[in-house]
Amino acid sequence: MVSSARDSSAGAPSLINWDLAASTAARLAPPGPELSSGEIGKAVENLRFNADISVPYVHDITGLEAARDLRDSHVLVVDRASWSKANTQSFAVMLQPALKKMLDNRSGVAMTPAAAATSGAITGAQLGAVLSFLSSKVLGQYDPFAALAPDSKVPPGGRLLLVAPNIISVERELNVHPDDFRLWVCLHEQTHRVQFAAAPWLRHHMLDEIEKLSGNLLGNMDTLVERASAAAKSLRDRNPSEKTPGRGAILDILQNPEEKASLSHITAVMSLLEGHANVVMDAVDASIVPSVRTIRQRFNDRGKDRGVVEKFIRNLLGLDAKMRQYTDGAKFVREVVAVAGMEGFNRVWEAAEHLPTEEEIHNSKLWLERMGL
Repeated sequence: MVSSARDSSAGAPSLINWDLAASTAARLAPPGPELSSGEIGKAVENLRFNADISVPYVHDITGLEAARDLRDSHVLVVDRASWSKANTQSFAVMLQPALKKMLDNRSGVAMTPAAAATSGAITGAQLGAVLSFLSSKVLGQYDPFAALAPDSKVPPGGRLLLVAPNIISVERELNVHPDDFRLWVCLHEQTHRVQFAAAPWLRHHMLDEIEKLSGNLLGNMDTLVERASAAAKSLRDRNPSEKTPGRGAILDILQNPEEKASLSHITAVMSLLEGHANVVMDAVDASIVPSVRTIRQRFNDRGKDRGVVEKFIRNLLGLDAKMRQYTDGAKFVREVVAVAGMEGFNRVWEAAEHLPTEEEIHNSKLWLERMGL
């Protein structure tokens, strides 16, 4: 993996202290629900069970043969600190090319070891603060990237993380049946695992696109700080109750066409992945998840009572934009399936050229026409 003080792949000072990011997130994360050791053990066992039994349902709904054999990846039930640690490992893989580019661009600028350590500590602490907030919000996550790190012990296909304290907190908050809720969540997260198994090229395609976007942003450090400050000020001055469309603060940072094109493509892909997982999650009926209607209604209503501070942070991080991705992507999937069937929709996993554009996500007819469907 990437060490805290140096970029192990390049032998150069690291721009982010990854270990500090993980430890900061663990220290700042709010406590989870109170559980005895026995309750924790039962919850972990139950989540693993629901993760296992959800896979055949994903296969039945999607028709993707990849759901028959997922042995190249692992399911891990984790706490908030472990989720944060896992994400520092994943981020290190995703950002390594862009960070190396930054270091290469600075090759003529002298930086003492002390200055490098200070810079890495500042960015590490900032990333840790962001992860601490997110670590209490995420229910689950499929991570296809950490397996690509040097000396990684993650299976080649990646890992699925189920964040036990958050799942338990939400099921208690919603007052829904725990077993039903856990299966419902697992259906969504296992779909992501199946997506990457069905499209083995997708992981590297996304890494390439992330490298383009981060490379453009980080490669122009002279204006990035100024643009980021302006974006933060824009969010600070915005009325918290205002439902402003957009992708969050990052949209205000982007300026040139290459940056905007990269974000547009990543947005389209993420909308597809999240929307498809939501369609699978919502395709189950009471015969599989008896209280599914109650869960859907209460889960969708839970965001209405967020406080001003949380709304600001969610806007800054683009989390509400992510929720819109669920809606936009699900609409696209449903419209395509209604016309071409699930088999026709599954052509999207055959090649990168079959991925929908952001315009096609909002107008499925364009994708259907391009695919000859």
